[in-house]
Amino acid sequence: MTTASKAVLSRASAVRLAVFDVDGVLTDGRLYLGRDGLELKTFHTHDGLGLKALMRHDITVAVITARRSELVADRMRELGIEHLVQGCKDKRAALDELVESLALSLAQVAYTGDDLIDWPAMSVCGLKCAPADANDWILEQADFVSRRGGGRGAVREVCELILHAGGQLEAWQDSFR
Repeated sequence: MTTASKAVLSRASAVRLAVFDVDGVLTDGRLYLGRDGLELKTFHTHDGLGLKALMRHDITVAVITARRSELVADRMRELGIEHLVQGCKDKRAALDELVESLALSLAQVAYTGDDLIDWPAMSVCGLKCAPADANDWILEQADFVSRRGGGRGAVREVCELILHAGGQLEAWQDSFR
């Protein structure tokens, strides 16, 4: 478990909604596109297990992404993530709508983003997270920066931070032992 300050743990303990970007967060940010329209993305299984752990402990998970991809829709369905917004150019508006529909406050939201397009939404959230290889300016603004990069376990670190802050990490880990 990555160490975090008391202030970050306090913010993380309030989280009831964890929002993630896709490209650069759930994936490594590279786009594999074939001339025939074939698109490939890689997702890390550690991240998927972390997302499932959040949901198992009553933390809602959402994904907001600027691109549209059937691969992303398939992966989110596979993980049981119900809140997926694709093709979103105004992530702040999408976040506001989601928070209102779930009757939450922005202080109860963790947002994990890696680039400038994420900042309008990320900036208003109670916990701002970024993968280690995020845009430099985003890294400076983040409350929590993972040790791992996007698509390489960064999301799992965020999930474990939230579970740890809520006193649920050890019980979740013990459920596998």
